[in-house]
Amino acid sequence: MWGNMMGWGGWGGGMFGLGHLLWWASLIVGVAVLVRWLVASGRIDGRRTEGRAMEILKVRYARGEIDKAEFEARKRDVA
Repeated sequence: MWGNMMGWGGWGGGMFGLGHLLWWASLIVGVAVLVRWLVASGRIDGRRTEGRAMEILKVRYARGEIDKAEFEARKRDVA
């Protein structure tokens, strides 16, 4: 009775009906696919950060903010 009045009717009714299970399953699968895509595209990865660090280091060297010795030392730290 309450399932249909609250809009939870259908596949099993109640709070734990098949519709809700499918909803949660699709949400979990969607999040997993999103995380996998982010990792595969390199947006969540330590190597991506390393490349960005080298870009910043090169820009600082080009601007004259750091000298060659400091550039080389930091380059070894990043790599």
